[in-house]
Amino acid sequence: MSGRASLVLAIESSCDETGVAVVESGRRILAQAVASQIALHAPAGGIVPELAARAHLRWIVPALQEVLATTGVTIGEIDAIAVTAGPGLAGSLLVGIAFAKTLAWAYRRPLVGVNHLEGHLYAAWLLDPGEPERPEPPFPLVALVVSGGHTFLVEMRDHLRYRLLGETVDDAAGEAFDKAGRLLGLGYPGGPEIAAAAARSRARDAVLPRAWLGKSYDFSFSGLKTALRRQVELELAAADRPAAEAGGRLDPARVTELAWGFQEAVVDVLATKTLRAADETAARAVVMGGGVASNVALRERIATGAAARGLPLFVPRPGLCTDNGAMIGAAGWRRFVAGERAGDDLGARPAWPLVRPGGAPDTRRPPRRGTAARAYEIALAAERDGAGGAPVPAARERTP
Repeated sequence: MSGRASLVLAIESSCDETGVAVVESGRRILAQAVASQIALHAPAGGIVPELAARAHLRWIVPALQEVLATTGVTIGEIDAIAVTAGPGLAGSLLVGIAFAKTLAWAYRRPLVGVNHLEGHLYAAWLLDPGEPERPEPPFPLVALVVSGGHTFLVEMRDHLRYRLLGETVDDAAGEAFDKAGRLLGLGYPGGPEIAAAAARSRARDAVLPRAWLGKSYDFSFSGLKTALRRQVELELAAADRPAAEAGGRLDPARVTELAWGFQEAVVDVLATKTLRAADETAARAVVMGGGVASNVALRERIATGAAARGLPLFVPRPGLCTDNGAMIGAAGWRRFVAGERAGDDLGARPAWPLVRPGGAPDTRRPPRRGTAARAYEIALAAERDGAGGAPVPAARERTP
């Protein structure tokens, strides 16, 4: 790298947004392009995997061309190519991986496979073009990643080192928002639509249940979604209207109140558990990432709690909370300087967890029944109670 700042070309295609970026030294965004597919999937009310993969094929080359034109950098000047290898939709992941592998082979650049979830964490380190320098998040810290497909809480005591504190046992928060949005007759994606409706509420007296799950840091939103469904059905029946699945809709004013109640329940659990984790781990900072981290109510609740504890909150601007190439560049650079390289056999890992306690099954979510569930709980308890609470490394590609 000859003493100069190192450049990473990053590619993200895990779901429904095609992201390409050039990131300098894992921190400064030189340029990025994101092609969103929201309008494409909105009629279905959710992601259609085949359409998503085809859209990535359509937009990945123009996104790369835009980024290179903006920076004036050639691929020959790039030090490494980072690409999301998982988790995500298999077809979407394969588009980005094949493209990155082709570039790496053609230009003889090192290739780094990146965990998408780690990218969401490292988005908190990013600086926009022209943004003044600011301190990096100090360790140890507690990080909450909350998105459409994932919700989990980890402790970080150094770069690339994680200790799992808790995760969702059913729906991710973003997934719950999408389902709630459909129940209330709102648009897609549900998170922004519910937030907008909640902001218009006046009475703010709709109370929906919270799943605290005892003293654990795990999350559950399936019961909350069911409670909302029952409330909507009850009110539609009382108004002699068809069920929600049959097109029945509540009055707009009532929708805003239920949207506020649903958002309040999600925010309350996420913020309370995150701040309690910061207290109990003696964290020096709180980090947030993922699409739901752009929710204003959640940001404000955690910011207020963190400030009361004298802790800084590091959360990306909304455009960097959703999927993007820059966050993959930030995480990929950390893996690159740590010496990690992916080989020609790099493949898609649709269910790649960021971290699991030693001996736990390598599944997207922890099993909750039978022998596998008991093995997971034993492994998790051993990891939490181990000497010094030593963190375990993130899942990673093997160096060839």
